[in-house]
This record gives sequence, C-alpha cells and structure tokens, in this order.
Amino acid sequence: MAQPPNGCFLQFPEAVSPEQPQHHAEPSRGRRTPLLRGLPTTRTIEENAPAGVSIYTFNVTGSPLSSGVVAIHPTIVNSNPLTEAFAIVPAGDLVYRVVTTGNPILDYETMPKCFDLQIFVEDTAGRTDLKTLTVQVADKNERPVFWGNMATQTVRIYVLEGTPPGLIYRVNATDPENGELKYSSLPESVPFQVLENGDIISRKKIDYEKDPHCYFLNITVTDPEGLNSTRTVNINIINIDDESPYFTTKQRIYRIPEEQSPGTVVANITAKDPDDEDSPSRLFYSIQSSDTYFSINPSTGVLQVTGRIDRDVLPLQLHPNISVIVRVEDSPHGGHSSEMEITVIIGDINDNPPECNPSTFRKEINENSTAGIVLLDLRNSCKDIDADPPNNLFRFTGLSGFGSNNFALESAESGRLVMAESIDLENPSNPGVEVYSLTVRVQDIASPNYSNTIYIYIRIKPVNEFFPVFSSLSYEFNVPEITKVGSSIGKVTASDADRPPSVITYSIIAGGGTKDYTNAFWINPINGDVKILARLDYETTQKHFFTVQASDQEKTATASVTVNVLEVNDEEPVCSPKFYSFQIPVSLAAGTNVNGFRIQCQDRDSDPRSFRYFIEEGNVNNHFTFSPVAGSNTSQLILASPFDYESGLDMKWIYRLRVYITDDNLLSAKNKATHLVKTGTVTLSIRVIPNPTTVTTTTPGFTVVTKRENLYLDSAWYVPFVTTLGSLLLLGLLGHLGVLLARWLCARCPPAPRADSTPLINTPDKKKPKKEVALEMIKLSTVFDGEARDPDGGDQNRTQHSLCHNTVKAGRNPSVVNGGFPLSRSTDREQTVGEQAPGLTKHGQRFAISDEFLLMSYTESINLKFPTLVTLLFTCSQ
Repeated sequence: MAQPPNGCFLQFPEAVSPEQPQHHAEPSRGRRTPLLRGLPTTRTIEENAPAGVSIYTFNVTGSPLSSGVVAIHPTIVNSNPLTEAFAIVPAGDLVYRVVTTGNPILDYETMPKCFDLQIFVEDTAGRTDLKTLTVQVADKNERPVFWGNMATQTVRIYVLEGTPPGLIYRVNATDPENGELKYSSLPESVPFQVLENGDIISRKKIDYEKDPHCYFLNITVTDPEGLNSTRTVNINIINIDDESPYFTTKQRIYRIPEEQSPGTVVANITAKDPDDEDSPSRLFYSIQSSDTYFSINPSTGVLQVTGRIDRDVLPLQLHPNISVIVRVEDSPHGGHSSEMEITVIIGDINDNPPECNPSTFRKEINENSTAGIVLLDLRNSCKDIDADPPNNLFRFTGLSGFGSNNFALESAESGRLVMAESIDLENPSNPGVEVYSLTVRVQDIASPNYSNTIYIYIRIKPVNEFFPVFSSLSYEFNVPEITKVGSSIGKVTASDADRPPSVITYSIIAGGGTKDYTNAFWINPINGDVKILARLDYETTQKHFFTVQASDQEKTATASVTVNVLEVNDEEPVCSPKFYSFQIPVSLAAGTNVNGFRIQCQDRDSDPRSFRYFIEEGNVNNHFTFSPVAGSNTSQLILASPFDYESGLDMKWIYRLRVYITDDNLLSAKNKATHLVKTGTVTLSIRVIPNPTTVTTTTPGFTVVTKRENLYLDSAWYVPFVTTLGSLLLLGLLGHLGVLLARWLCARCPPAPRADSTPLINTPDKKKPKKEVALEMIKLSTVFDGEARDPDGGDQNRTQHSLCHNTVKAGRNPSVVNGGFPLSRSTDREQTVGEQAPGLTKHGQRFAISDEFLLMSYTESINLKFPTLVTLLFTCSQ
C-alpha cells in the first residue's frame, strides 16, 4: 500500500489472482493478467476544470490468446469517494483517456481533494485486470465573488436630497480562498466613495436642484493575489418638498340636518403648495380629529357624510356641534402640512315614533272590580327620543279590541286606562271572556305623525264563590270479590258554579280500611275514579264504607261511598285428610271400603251438595272409586275391582292416587262453562300386601340389622352438630365391633351343603321352595333435644349397619321403591309369608334382604318426631 501526498492511499492489485496456482505456465480464462499499461498511477487536476479535460492516458495490452481484442473496455467500476466527475473515453486503438465529466465541477474548497478510481478491463480470452488511478484535485486561486444582487446585476440606490454625509450602502463580497479583500471605486470625481471594508459613503449634502440627479459608481474588490471583480452601483437623488401648503377656503361653519345619507357633501376644502406654483399642486387631505361622521377625499378635499348622524342620541343630543380638523400635506407620508378646524352644526328632525317599553302590558284584576279604578298609566312607560319639541310630543288614541267597552282612556294626553264597568264571570250576559285583548295607538303630534301600537291583555281573575257539589250525596258500587287489585270499581264526580270551572281534586278522608289494610281503596285525585288496593273477601266483609271529599283548593264537599262485595265462588274445597298413606291386602274384596277411609270436605262459599269426587292420577286399572261420587261433603274410598297379579294384569304394588274435588255439582252443563269452578286435591298412598303362606320351621339362624333415625328441630342447629360428631366417633367403634361380630356369626352359621336341594315345602304347582322368614320389629324411644333434617330436601339422615351376608345402605327417598316387602306397623311379633317376598334374595341356603327392601321398611317412620331404633331379626335356614 503506497500513500501519496494529500492523504490518498493507493492499492496495487496483484496481477495474478490468489485462487490461481502460480506454477501454471499458461494463464487460463478468468485469471487476472496485467492488461492495463501505465496503471496504477497518480495524477493531479486543477479545480473548476470543465468537462472533457484529459487527466491521464493509458494503453490496454491484449494477451496472445485474445489477439489483442478487448471484450470489456476499461471501465471505472468504483470510486472512493463515490463520484461521477470522471469517465473513460477511447483515444485510439487500445488507447484510452480518463477525462472530467463536468458533473459535478471539481471544487477544492467544498469537495474531497482526492479520488481513487478502480479501472477494470477484460479481453476476449477472459483475462481481466483491475488497476487504480488516483486523481488529486489541486487548489486554484479564484476571483472574489459579490453577494446578493450585486453578484448578478447593477444595484440601484436612492438617496434623498439634503441627506447629510455618511453611510448610504454596504457592499459585500467573499474570496473562495478566504483571503482578505479590498474595495475601491471609480470615478473619484463623484461625491461618493467606497471604503476598504465595502461601505459606500456620501461626502457632501446633495441638493436636488444644483447637483446631478443620478451617479454611476464602479466598485472593484481585489484579493491578496491581485485577482479582482467589478460591479456598478447606480445612485439616484430623490427630490423633497421644502415648503408648506396653505388653505384657500375661508368658510369655517356649516349646517346640515340629521340622518343625511352617506355621501352627502358637507364642504369642498381647497389648498395650494408654494413649491408647485408653476404646476398643479399634488396635495393630500385628511381628517385628524377622531370623527366617525365625516370623511374627506384625500385628492380633492371634498368633505362628505360617512356614518349615520343621529341627533337624538348622545352625545349629539346634548352637543349637536361637530368639530372637524382638516390637514393638507404635500406628501402622502410626512412632508410639509397645514391644518384648519371647521364646525358642522346638526339640526333635529321628527324621525322617531313614540316608543313604549314594554309595548305589551298584562294586567290581572278580580272579577266584580269597581268601575273607575285606574288599571294602567301608559305615559309612564312611553317616550319619544326626538331631541327638540314638538318632535318629541305624543298622545294616546284608538282604544279597541273585543270587550273594549268595559274599559276607557281617561284622556288622550294622560294615557291612563280605567275600568268602565264591573265584570261578573258568572253573569249569563257576560260573553265568558277570561282575557281581554286591547290595543291603544300612541302617535306623534308633529308631522309626519309617527305612531306605535300598545298591546294590553287584561285577565279577569275568577273569585272562588261557590262550593263543589257532588252529582250524588252517596254512591254505591257492586264489586265481585274476585276483582283484581288495581281495577276500577266506580267513579264519583263533582262540580261547582264558578266560571271558569274550578279544578276539583278528590280524596278519601275516612273509612275504606280492612283488618289487613289501612287503605283498601284509592281514588284518582283528578277524575274521581275509585280503584281497589287490596283483595276483597265476601266471606270476611260484605260491605265497605268510606267518605270521599271534593276540593277546589279553597272549598270542599263530601259524599259517602258504599262498596257491596258480591259473592263469587273463589274458595276451593278443603278436604281432610290432605294426605293419607295405608296398606291393604291383595285379597281385599271389590266393593269394600278401603281401610275404612273416609274423606270429608268443606267450602266456605259452596253448598255441601256441590262437591264431586274423581281420581285424576294413579288409578291404574281403575281399582278405586269414591262413593258417593257427588252431592255430599263426605265420601268413602271403595275398591271397585279386585287385584289380579297372578295373570300379570296388575304389576304395581303401590298406588299413589291424586283425587280432585270440585264444587260444580249443582251447576248445569251450560253454567259450568261460565261460572268459576274451584278444585281441591287429596293425595293417597296405598300399598298392596301379598297374601301370606305357611312356611316349615327350621332351626333359625340370625342376621342382626340395626337402623338409627334421628330427627331434630331446625332451630336447634347445635344438637345435630354435637350428635353428628359423637355419632362419627361411635360409628368407628361400632364398625370395629360389627366386624368382629360378623366373623363370629359366620363361624357359628356355616352355609348348608349344596347337595341338599330338597325343598322345604312341596307344592302341587312345582314352584320353587318357599323360605321361612322371621320378622321382629322393636321400637325403642330415646330422649333428644330436637329434630335433625337434611337441609337439601327435608329427608332424614339415616345410618345403617348390616352384618353377615348383606350390607344395607341408607337411601334418600325410600318411599319411591316399588315392589319391596312391607313391614307392618302392627305389634305382631312374627309374620309368616307364603311365598318369597320381594326384596329377599337367596345366597346358598340363606336369604339376604336387599337394600330397597330395608329402605321400604322405613316409609312409615318418616314422619316420626322422635328417633326410632329398629332391630330386624331374620332367620337363616340351615
């Protein structure tokens, strides 16, 4: 790497590419071969060189394989710094020159001072070469350059005559090489000169009338090496006025009436300038006083009206004289001037009508007011703003309007409105007008007699002279007891003789209450519509009494209201018992009163003979009916047809009957469609018990099943908490003891041999042998503080323990299990069953009780209020 002067670095690329092994004797295509003769090298060119200036000439030598033919002519592939100021042009056969392009022009002061140009060439054999030409820019002394307008044109300077000697202009120029510049001027005979710093000064006071009006000054600026630039300055002398103008108009006072239109000429002001005695004066007129009424033509001096002149407003109302100061100048901007004051007197005219504020009057008087009283004094509210009499004098005339005969003007000058006669609104001859609309004209006395209209509205205020009167002293309304709350049951009306009619409001002032509601009725205060606020009950109260009041805000009247409650069949039959559960044998004969059950009903608003009984749900195969089915408030449940389980006709063992009792027995078919019918309900749960059969006695084995059921009151929350905690501890102990007891029982009660398959009972129909089941139920009462219920649905919590072969678990709703073997509530110690009861399953020669069977046994004990401990002992066959 070589480093030339001025900081340019030169890099000479090798002739052979690094990738090409040097031991190859014959160069191959693509290898870099010295093709550029005379490169690399360094050349210098002066700044500001124009386009086409040759910088360097070099040759291209072709390889023998290329026959001297160049495939890619020498090209500048890169420059550092990047520029387009250079280009390569052919100069002959394989001769090329590097020249300037002129874009941009090389500038030593603003551009880089050195450029590295990488030149690339390739011959037809694929040989390439890349060399660097370094171009250095040399500095060249340049002429100074003027600034501003002087750089391109002649500058024109204007100087007023009489200007004292001193600076009039400053010339600025710069040297590209930042050399110190000096200024000079020619010719020296003119009264101006240029100092070395570029200031142009005048050497004397110029007189326009004696000296030339125009001067040309050649200004030269020179750099330290003697190069210079010259520009011309044109200095013009401006004439000024030395004398003051004077007015030729002698009149000073002018009179005009008010309200003159804009543009009206008031005066024509004239003046002269001594400087222009031999030619027309060029004078400029203006108004110096702060005035908005007048303006003056700046060229002719004509004074004319500009704004509205109103003599009737301040300040002209008190001071009608307007002073105007007129100035004349011989120059629009300064110069000599003179001033003159003129006075304009404004005269008054009748140009305003009388005005009343307000122009609309509203007065309210009571009916029957005395005739002659003064209602309004219009003059106090009206005036004419004209400045001088008689332009500001007026009078009142022309009272008119519907009903104006009831009123009068006392006099045209006074303007007082008085009552002519008394007005009674209730008088039939009165037109019934509540508000009288009147008009009065207020008019100027002087011509042209301007006028305005006053509008007067007199309202006759009614006097409350009469009491309200109800259309009836008493009202009676008949209301069915099933009428919905909020319904309208009637209306009361009242009026009075006042005109216009008074606004009457209604209210209940006494009565109208029931034992449950203080206010069972409501009256609309506007229209007297009476509505009910509570449900009416004929069976409780047949009549209601209350007092209503009508008020016109001052006087009141009252009336009595009677509400007759009409009886309606709105009570449903109530039967006892509402729910009943019992058991019947499967062999119960048809026509038998089921378990002696009897239903008794009552209805507060129906005859006992109006009841009808029918079973709506659960009566599968229509086994049950009521007798009588209608016409009595008492009826028995009858078995209508026997059960038949053997043939498969009947499958259900539990019947849940939903009985409907209606009170429409005494109504005809036509009346049933229109009359209100109420229905009561009774729910019956009937369990059918299979017929018992005899079973051979065997040596009993026992399985002990224990159940505990605890019921507590809802309020005694602490009782189930303590009980549950203790039960959990006891349950763990009992569980352990139960396991030990189960092991002991299993050891004492081994299963029978499989070979023994002889049935215990031989039956003719060859059915399976029946097993004997011994049942014992013991009720033990314990003492508790309350009841415990399941917060989910009220079912009792149950804990069950099962031993031996079957484990019995507690259920949420045991009453819904169908087909289970029922446990009787009787006090019999044993019960013999002829066939295997539902709920028993066979395990070898033993019988175990299913979960559903045990849960069914507690259906009857759900409603017990005290805990019950039930011990079931079952016989295990050998």
